[in-house]
Amino acid sequence: MGTFTMNEQIQCGVKHPGEEIRKELKKRQWTQEDFALILGRPLPVVSKIINGKTSITPDTAKDLADAFGVDAECWLRLDSAYRLSKIKRRDDSIRKRAYLYKIAPAKEMERRGWIGRIDSIEKLERELLNFFGVDTLDQPPVIPFVARTSAKKNIEISASHNAWCFRAAQLAKNLNVSKFTKNAFDIGCQELKKLAAYPEDIRMVPRTLASMGIRFVVLEHLKKTKIDGAVLWIGQKSPVVVMSLRYDRIDYFWHTLAHELSHIRHYDAFNLDADLIEARHSMDTEYSDIEERADREATELLIPKQIMDSFTLRVKPFYSKQRIIQFAHRIGIHPGIIAGQLHYRGEIKYTANKEMLAKIRDILIQEALTDGWGRAVNIN
Repeated sequence: MGTFTMNEQIQCGVKHPGEEIRKELKKRQWTQEDFALILGRPLPVVSKIINGKTSITPDTAKDLADAFGVDAECWLRLDSAYRLSKIKRRDDSIRKRAYLYKIAPAKEMERRGWIGRIDSIEKLERELLNFFGVDTLDQPPVIPFVARTSAKKNIEISASHNAWCFRAAQLAKNLNVSKFTKNAFDIGCQELKKLAAYPEDIRMVPRTLASMGIRFVVLEHLKKTKIDGAVLWIGQKSPVVVMSLRYDRIDYFWHTLAHELSHIRHYDAFNLDADLIEARHSMDTEYSDIEERADREATELLIPKQIMDSFTLRVKPFYSKQRIIQFAHRIGIHPGIIAGQLHYRGEIKYTANKEMLAKIRDILIQEALTDGWGRAVNIN
């Protein structure tokens, strides 16, 4: 079968296929009556098709293809182009609304009280400009951060992750903390470790971090983000740790916090350049290496590897509750953190000793700046 050339399609792309039909009839010296007989259709129906008063259906396209030897798809494309050309777009609201919803999870942000009620596209744009603190949304606003997720598979950084970190930065600016220095950081890490023996001591974590010059925010995660924590910087000298507490467990809390402290120690989020931010979206090797290093250092901060190795060599495979508790008391760490590391190392099943994983969320949010779980923060 034949087909229209590209030039022919361009030339007649905004014309009704009836004009092409007339050309084909003229080539063959067929009248409309002849054509109606060939198609086996009433003359009035054929006349409407030729005069552009009715659209080309798939059945009609197939008949035209059989009659003229031109692919049925070509007739359908010509008709679609003609119909689209007749639609006069009054505004670009759909395209604009789609873009705004692409760069921000607007409805969830509205539900959480991060932006005002969305009752028009103009209101949505104003709210997002204010939320992100920018003058234009021509480019999606981006905040440099490094994030931890306990999801089994790599999670691509999304607009929801980005908005979550912007909200954390907004909240963190309201906190007063000491000057951040390397000496204060090192001293504070040792003080934090002393708080890992009892769940109740977690209430002192925010003030300890503040003494280190670190702003600490607890922020419930947005849907489908599966984010555990992140580090970002306000200005050049003020780090922020934000945690989602997706899992209300003492081992999860301490490992995530220690993980984020590793990022601060190495200025990871502060040093991110545009190329790495883009690479992070695909979780490339360089970014994965940063996360693996943070996991190693987090484990080492809580329980030095040599001490943990010694315990497993002496006890394996008989990890009784009593032995775990005795070891935990000896090194001044909550038993749930020991159980968590044994889970991570594959020494015991994840279902084992779960009762040791004490809940800490209700304790922590009484002292930490918190947004979520029904607690809203007004920063206007």
